[in-house]
Amino acid sequence: MPTHLIIDGYNVLGSSGTRSGRSESAREMLLHELAAYRHRKHHSITVVFDGWQQGQPVEGREYRSGVQVIYSKRGERADQVIQRLAREYGTDCAVVSSDHEIMNVARAHGAFVIGAQEFAEKLRESSFSSGVIPYKELDPGDAVRSRRGSEKKGNPRKLPKAQRQRDRQFRRF
Repeated sequence: MPTHLIIDGYNVLGSSGTRSGRSESAREMLLHELAAYRHRKHHSITVVFDGWQQGQPVEGREYRSGVQVIYSKRGERADQVIQRLAREYGTDCAVVSSDHEIMNVARAHGAFVIGAQEFAEKLRESSFSSGVIPYKELDPGDAVRSRRGSEKKGNPRKLPKAQRQRDRQFRRF
């Protein structure tokens, strides 16, 4: 079942390293990349942009190539809109943001949380590769062995259970 992605637009733009993160062309480029991502992954996508300073008196909603774009109304931050959507969708959504407050609210309502930087990298990877996961070389595990004492049991190269579960969920994206 496809998941609904709720994305903090300016967080993703800021994490991708573009200097003109709030320019119209940067937003259009992000929307174009998200439309291509939506076409490949079949997730419903909602991108929220701030409009709290120069925005309209009412919340603006539009669809661009299948991606829902929300501009928060004047006086309301995108963070508030994302939190409201995370409460509404609950476990059926994934929230992409770098804001800790948003992440905490989303987790509290059962949503899967992805950092903006992590998602931007995933977006870049998926746009360059056609679904092929690049070969990842295993590290020798020296750092893991040096931190662990001899009293620990189990495979020292195995990630903790919580990390393995998160990686499994993240692979869907």
